[in-house]
Amino acid sequence: MGNGLRIAIDASRTTLARRTGTERYALALVRALLALDSPHQFILYFRDRPPSDLLPGGSRVIQRIVPFPRLWTHVRFAAALYADRPDVTFVPAHTLPWIFPGPAVVTVHDLGYRFFPEAHSGWPRRYLEWSTRWSTRRATLILADSEATRRDLGEVYGTPPGKIRVIYPGVDSALERIADGDRLDAVRRKYGLAGRYLLFLGTLQPRKNIARLVAAYAASGVSEQGVELALGGARGWLYDPTWTAGVPGVRELGYVDDADMAALYSGAEALVFPSLYEGFGFPVLEAMRCGAPVITSNTSSLPELAGDAALLVDPLDTAAISAAIGEIVGSRDRRRQLADRGRVQALRFTWESAARATLAALEDAASGAFS
Repeated sequence: MGNGLRIAIDASRTTLARRTGTERYALALVRALLALDSPHQFILYFRDRPPSDLLPGGSRVIQRIVPFPRLWTHVRFAAALYADRPDVTFVPAHTLPWIFPGPAVVTVHDLGYRFFPEAHSGWPRRYLEWSTRWSTRRATLILADSEATRRDLGEVYGTPPGKIRVIYPGVDSALERIADGDRLDAVRRKYGLAGRYLLFLGTLQPRKNIARLVAAYAASGVSEQGVELALGGARGWLYDPTWTAGVPGVRELGYVDDADMAALYSGAEALVFPSLYEGFGFPVLEAMRCGAPVITSNTSSLPELAGDAALLVDPLDTAAISAAIGEIVGSRDRRRQLADRGRVQALRFTWESAARATLAALEDAASGAFS
């Protein structure tokens, strides 16, 4: 494009210290957008001051720190957009302001609150329902993390297919297989793991299917071979301690520091991720980058991500999950085969390609050049 656009970005989620999938997406995508060679100016809006090294700077990047205690999106961010009048606004997580000027692009990650309402408390669920419905109507273009989310948007909200672009997120390029035995042992000690382990990574909540995963692990008998089940992630809404009570070999790791993720993945016998629903399952591809075999669900977006590089199971079938665990733990050749396929599969998902496709969507939304 000739003269550059003024692109507003809600960067408020990038500054959270403990990031889950949505926050990781926002930070990685904004970093990748700013790294592209483009003529555009980016105006980044924060609730609080970001660390100086969080995002790239330069003459094309303006940071606006606009603190506000409540309703930041609908009051303070909206007011800032009226003051700045950007050519297009980008919100990387579901919620556009109620009233603001100009075209906009929004990312809808998933509609999990619709399919598993019991996994959300009342007010957050109602707010997600309202804000996502509003955002899909108000947005000029919608970015979906997967074909599964695109289908859900059409079925639930009647969103026209031409208004949605599927742009797969990337995987952190810093995640690589770690072969250094001392580093692997240090991470095991930090998280209280004795030796061989299966890994789950994600918030411990009903949608992640923890109860069936633990039951499948117990039924597989691998604990008798010294293989533990490591549940990495904070306890979430409706966490139930009976999921793990009395099952030998299950270890709750708590929140896993970003710096430890590569070593935890690399040292695992496999990632076991039989989630009931995912708009995009980051742990599947992160594990593949680190050379860990993957067992995951045959539902929602997960088959799109896994391709032929994982064991796909019915997440409602405890026996199937258990059989997959037994297959992985019992065969070094099978683990090696899946690890090799996984490394190739994960290379398809890069933040640079996600950023280029996102920038094209922003340019098209600003100019109206799309069907």
